[in-house]
Amino acid sequence: MRLLYVPSTGGEGTAVFATNLRVGPDEAEAFCRRYSRRWQIESEYKSIKGDFLAKTSSKDYRVRLFYFVFAVLLYNIWRLTDFLLKAGVGGEMDYAPVVTAGECVELVASALIPHD
Repeated sequence: MRLLYVPSTGGEGTAVFATNLRVGPDEAEAFCRRYSRRWQIESEYKSIKGDFLAKTSSKDYRVRLFYFVFAVLLYNIWRLTDFLLKAGVGGEMDYAPVVTAGECVELVASALIPHD
């Protein structure tokens, strides 16, 4: 295992990465950018599991797969809706959502559950 020390993106201190790759000094910044994108993917997966994935005790892989695919679909609907809202109001295209994941789930649930 190798440790890679690079200046922090916040401007103060040093960030340390552990890797099994040989990373030269000229490749350090590119390596950190790739790692940053990977961390975003991990965070998105955590959001899918925490905010959109229905809870089940079923051991049937088909049920569990359906729930996961449906959760990914809901996640993608949320991100697309957020993007379209930002584009429609001329907002900044940053990562912070206009509509939270919880609000999106509530909206979808209210549309799917019939009213009495």
